[in-house]
Amino acid sequence: MPEADRAVLALERQSWPGPGAKERAVRERLGITPTRYYQLLNALLDDPRALAHDPVTVNRLRRLRDERRARR
Repeated sequence: MPEADRAVLALERQSWPGPGAKERAVRERLGITPTRYYQLLNALLDDPRALAHDPVTVNRLRRLRDERRARR
């Protein structure tokens, strides 16, 4: 699994103190826009390597994604 993918999952494991903190960290640590970050993250949720690397985070995010989709 590429280091960039691991960095995305590591950011997602953290809790954030307030609005904008996560987006600021995405720009500073990863050097990408929040929009690109969420595109990458969504793709990672369907990647078996991501699930093998961090099953707790990936399964939590899959559940949240499925709940949002069900509400639509």
